[in-house]
Amino acid sequence: MQAQDFLVELGTEELPPKSLKTLAEAFLAGVEKGLNEAGLEFQSARYYAAPRRLAILVDQLAVQQPDRTQQMDGPPLQAAFDSEGKPTKAAEGFAKKCGVSVADLDQSGPKLRYVQSIPGQPAADLLPDIVDRALAALPIPKRMRWAASKTEFVRPTQWLVMLQGDSIIPAEILSQHAARTSRGHRFHHPEEIRISIPASYADDLRKGHVIADFAERRELIRQRVEELAAEQQGTAIMPDDLLDEVTALVEWPVPLVCSFEERFLDVPQEALISTMQDNQKYFCLLDANGKLLPRFITVANIESKDPAQIISGNEKVVRPRLTDAEFFFLQDKKTPLESRNQRLANVVFQAQLGTVFDKAQRISSLAAFIAGQIGGAPDKAARAGLLSKCDLATEMVGEFPELQGIAGYYYAQHDGEAEDVALALNEQYMPRGAGAELPSTLTGAAVALADKLDTLVGIFGIGMLPTGSKDPYALRRAALGVLRILIEKGLELDLHAAIQVAVQQYGDSVKSENLAGQVQDFIFDRLRARYEDEGIDVAVYQAVRAVSPASPLDFDQRVQAVQLFRRLPEAEALAAANKRVSNILAKADSPVAAEITLVQLQEPAEQALATAIVEAEHAVTPLAAQREYSAALERLASLREPVDAFFDQVLVNAEDPAVRANRYALLARLRGLFLGVADISLLG
Repeated sequence: MQAQDFLVELGTEELPPKSLKTLAEAFLAGVEKGLNEAGLEFQSARYYAAPRRLAILVDQLAVQQPDRTQQMDGPPLQAAFDSEGKPTKAAEGFAKKCGVSVADLDQSGPKLRYVQSIPGQPAADLLPDIVDRALAALPIPKRMRWAASKTEFVRPTQWLVMLQGDSIIPAEILSQHAARTSRGHRFHHPEEIRISIPASYADDLRKGHVIADFAERRELIRQRVEELAAEQQGTAIMPDDLLDEVTALVEWPVPLVCSFEERFLDVPQEALISTMQDNQKYFCLLDANGKLLPRFITVANIESKDPAQIISGNEKVVRPRLTDAEFFFLQDKKTPLESRNQRLANVVFQAQLGTVFDKAQRISSLAAFIAGQIGGAPDKAARAGLLSKCDLATEMVGEFPELQGIAGYYYAQHDGEAEDVALALNEQYMPRGAGAELPSTLTGAAVALADKLDTLVGIFGIGMLPTGSKDPYALRRAALGVLRILIEKGLELDLHAAIQVAVQQYGDSVKSENLAGQVQDFIFDRLRARYEDEGIDVAVYQAVRAVSPASPLDFDQRVQAVQLFRRLPEAEALAAANKRVSNILAKADSPVAAEITLVQLQEPAEQALATAIVEAEHAVTPLAAQREYSAALERLASLREPVDAFFDQVLVNAEDPAVRANRYALLARLRGLFLGVADISLLG
């Protein structure tokens, strides 16, 4: 079938930079969906996006739909005709629905059928509606109107290009009539640009000082910023979202190096970086030691004959921003950090759970307990917990909320607090996201754990459990943070005991009945998804969960051991045997004895199993005590042969009650060996 390239470009006023890429991707997805639904084949499609335009280029798009056949089934023949062969109302109704007479219907099958041949329509007739629907479906939170028009879009539209091959597709979309003229750079080339054919789109615009390809523009900015940073003996900070936003702000990017006064470097560099990135969209530079350089890179949208003017203008603009940060920092340092708790005593954490200062006091006490458990210094953890929320009442955090914790670190240093106490004020919020950095100190880990457990217990205690996608207090993230800190840092903590302390601290503010167990279950539930992401089967997680380890680190060590055990050739048979044992013991009509009576062992196979179990107990008990679970399970794998022989040769439910009870005791000892690590019966 004949095919031609297709281009649509919608010109607008400057589009919102934070959402430009998302809009372009959604536009492409909408057009592709429309083409597929219409049965219009094409080779490939891509989007272009710049501040004043969204465009889609489709390569080798079929110029016409293929002819197709539409089939509709009607009533069964016995219901369509009466005994005399005359059409019933059902048949006549179906024929009317199809727009034909009953005689025109296909009567060769068990049902009446209408088969219609539908000729394919020209792509040019279908494309305007496909484009219109794709634009209408864009993820635009709030649409705007302009002038007297009732048309709505994210920004006022200015022009429309729609070409099929070298021909214009006549259409009116969002108040714009399709043509072949686009527009160049607002200053370098304000004149109209003629697009000859779709394939020449990017090159035609480039002549008008517009790089329409978002990815190309982004890469050009990244490379040039890196080159300029290297010339300044530094490295540029280029977060992906900032790079995307800057790319969306310019059509013809020209990165330039600017500077600021070195005196501002006395201010916490995080505050300077924050204001330069968030407010000015600058790329900051760090030296080889990770310290901020008094330089930044701005990306101009114009190739100036006098770039010094642009540089000077940006330096003038950034100075008040940095001066504000400097002022807040100097003002905050005049007041000791601890005194900020007075203000926090009047700030509500949660209406039913008290003030932020109440929370800090709870964190202090709980952090001291946790520090004692994980090998840290309880006094330092208590001090850090007491100071943990103080920086929320500072001017710096009031202006830069993202600096909570970071500001506290600098102010604690200034006040002469111990280094790990100061670090803990920032580390309490770690990890700040999936895969993010963990606390580097035991004091920081203790405060971070205390903060998260206090929040979990408090919010669960007043019944505000997360539901579905709603989790306003980020309890899932808090639970994952607790697990990551304990497991990845190798910290041993009885989680249930720590949660109990947190519950006791709330007193009557929470409903404490089964609260500790509820919170602990919620935390351990988060491990399931973690292990699935690591490729560990859910049955392994469930096998360990069944024995209820109180320590997340212990839980993880067991999971890793069971995962290795599953690869052993004996694993499947032993899992099946454990399942069989579990089912047998569950049907016992009286308590199973803890000890085996040797004289009651009648069969050689049960005698051999008893000997193997005793030997395994001597070998495995110390291994399990030292948490060498992999070695323990490897040793238990040797029980496969005596276990298989026992079930092949011994009748467990013997007629003699004493013999039967003794065999139950033997199986209970066998099962107990495995339960020292996990319930492997769940692996089957």
